[in-house]
Amino acid sequence: MKLLCLIAAMAITSLAADKPNFSGEWKLNMAKSVFGPVPAPTSFTRKITHAEPSLTLTDDQKGGTGDQSYTRTYTTNGKEIAYQTNGADIKSAATWEGDALLIRTHADAGGVTISLVDKITLSSGNKTLTDAVHIVTPQGEIDITFIFDKQ
Repeated sequence: MKLLCLIAAMAITSLAADKPNFSGEWKLNMAKSVFGPVPAPTSFTRKITHAEPSLTLTDDQKGGTGDQSYTRTYTTNGKEIAYQTNGADIKSAATWEGDALLIRTHADAGGVTISLVDKITLSSGNKTLTDAVHIVTPQGEIDITFIFDKQ
């Protein structure tokens, strides 16, 4: 029985070690990002603290839609978190899909439901963080891609 517990613990540790670590200070690369019909921010920084399975994202955006700063803490096991921002009720959960972290979010803003899926990945020797966001609104679907450079 002890051997079985030891093997299970080693397997869990090895699975966690295989996942990328998103920790760092990230600055939006405006030239490489794609905003579609959404106004581009004038600046956007993201700080990530990642110690599997805990993940904390702190975003600071400035731009035409106003200045926004918010922090969210997830666990990567799919446990849902709930919070409010700009008067909207938000429910969100993070899970792994291979080396990509998916954050599924549902927002209810005064009876209007918006769904988002963030697909976050690392590339270029862990110096580039990509957050591909698919947004579904009652008016249609939008895709935005934020490309961040590690600072």
